[in-house]
Amino acid sequence: MGEATPNPPSTAADPQRRPPPRLRLRARAGVLALVLAATAAGAGPAVAGHRVPGGRIGVDAAGCGSPPARGPAGPVSFRVTDRAPNFVAVYLTDPSGRKVYAEIPWIAPAGTQPLSTTLAAGRYTLRCVFSDGAVRVSHPMALSGRTTGAVAGYRPLPDLAMTAPVTAYRAWLKAALPRLAEGARALDADVARGDLAAARRDWLPAHLDYERLGAAYNSFGDFDAALDGTADGLPGAVHDPDWTGFHAIEYGLWHGRTAGALRPLTRRLVDDVRKLTADFPSEEIDPGDLPLRAHEILENALQFQLTGAADYGSGTTLATLGANVEGTAEVVSVLAPLIAPRDPALLRAIRGGLAQVTADLRPPRPDAARRARLDGDLGALLEQLSSVPDLLAPRTSA
Repeated sequence: MGEATPNPPSTAADPQRRPPPRLRLRARAGVLALVLAATAAGAGPAVAGHRVPGGRIGVDAAGCGSPPARGPAGPVSFRVTDRAPNFVAVYLTDPSGRKVYAEIPWIAPAGTQPLSTTLAAGRYTLRCVFSDGAVRVSHPMALSGRTTGAVAGYRPLPDLAMTAPVTAYRAWLKAALPRLAEGARALDADVARGDLAAARRDWLPAHLDYERLGAAYNSFGDFDAALDGTADGLPGAVHDPDWTGFHAIEYGLWHGRTAGALRPLTRRLVDDVRKLTADFPSEEIDPGDLPLRAHEILENALQFQLTGAADYGSGTTLATLGANVEGTAEVVSVLAPLIAPRDPALLRAIRGGLAQVTADLRPPRPDAARRARLDGDLGALLEQLSSVPDLLAPRTSA
């Protein structure tokens, strides 16, 4: 009968016993692939006749456990129990702490979590960072011999390292807002003078100006619903009186609405863009959200643009996908100085994927073969982008 892991006591009354905000963010954003693999691996006590280094480890205020002093290179597997009264993050690092090979984002007091991976020959230590600020490091563990499938390790990312990319991205967004406002005003002017043909021409450039801003990952809060919300979920569907924004205008322009019926929508669009611009300086971008946005913009585009689900008559969803690719490229650009030293091959693959999807979108109406290629290339790009959030998760204490 297996050992039961005791339930951690309530931490509501003692902030020091809660996981720090960084760790709560990490739990929401997802855990590094190494950890996922470690949990799934559940390495047994022996591999190919050799005992796997590891075993049960208890960590507390006195130390970060006692890993075996030596062992063979290859799989390692620990069961780590937090015996301290506070939450703890546990990292398997090299002795310098410059590289991390596996991690447990947090363990609750009295909780137990697995820590498993595959290591090449070398020296390694366990590093424990408690939620009260205490840091403990184990004695080294020396592994020798040869193995296959050893993880390469990754460079920990300090929290403050994300400041420069966030600042650069905010500057790019701020510089783009006047162009969005100009496009909204041009669209409103077309409708005001009753020139719906001009309005249909000007609708797409204005909409693409918005889509480039990457609002798919909730960057503008309630403004996004007002500016670019779909009719899904509205009581009156496409006839709902509360539906506003680009898609409501799109539906009207391509479904025979009169200029008089559309003018309240275009006036509201101009006003909402003005309010967004005024509010933008107070809008905050969570540093942990920027790497997520690198993936989520195109994940959203796959769901709504590539499928045509967001088409309300203009037939321009592939153009919108192109704008989303441009927005993603900007996010990748500001994150590149952090990605490059940690995984240069990933950065090259992402840049190549962005270029390929852009090329796939060049024909305004791709044939079936090119459309199939677009589907495949976008899927491959999304797989590459999905590695960015974990690669750039903040690990100041590692």
